[in-house]
Amino acid sequence: MIKKIAIVALCATYLSACTTTDPYTGQQKVSNTAGGAAIGAAVGALGGLAVGGSPVGRRNAALIGAGIGALAGGAIGNYMDQQESELRAQLQGTGISVTRVGDRIILNMPSNITFATDQDAVMPQFYPTLNSVAIVLRKFDKTLIDINGHTDSTGSLAHNQALSERRAMSVASYLNGQGVDPRRVSSLGFGPSQPIASNATPDGRAQNRRVEIQISPLKQG
Repeated sequence: MIKKIAIVALCATYLSACTTTDPYTGQQKVSNTAGGAAIGAAVGALGGLAVGGSPVGRRNAALIGAGIGALAGGAIGNYMDQQESELRAQLQGTGISVTRVGDRIILNMPSNITFATDQDAVMPQFYPTLNSVAIVLRKFDKTLIDINGHTDSTGSLAHNQALSERRAMSVASYLNGQGVDPRRVSSLGFGPSQPIASNATPDGRAQNRRVEIQISPLKQG
């Protein structure tokens, strides 16, 4: 069942890749050439998906099957080091923190600089910052991008879960619109389930309201 869901989701991603969409005007343009290429890539990706193990392994295999280059051995650390350095340079003074955890890079975007209260549309004044992120993500394209939305515990669980999902999708859509390959991008919402501070204080709740972009290397084998 999980594999079937993953295949359906992947097919939807490839079909969306055929369409250029401005998430803020709703305008769409479909390219027949891009559509044919995406369908061909999807076939290769599904072949990779069939041989993967864990969900991460299946996603990794699917992208490799689609013809996206992968990293191996000592090249991984150096590649991620360079990407981290460029992200820190681009994001200095923006309010986004850059954290390195092993081979992963985590960008923490507090909601107060990204979204209006209880809204899921990226604020226009935050566009230049996301543009800077997109520049680096396009340059270092041998990575997977997981965009995770989080909220504090104020309000109902259902509302917070839905809000976190919409905010993660909003950031993902914006990055896709800036040329980041949608096949690399996943978005999920976690509501209040993964706090990084206490929800008992205003400061703690503010820290918990965030969107994180986790960047990890696309590995061979």
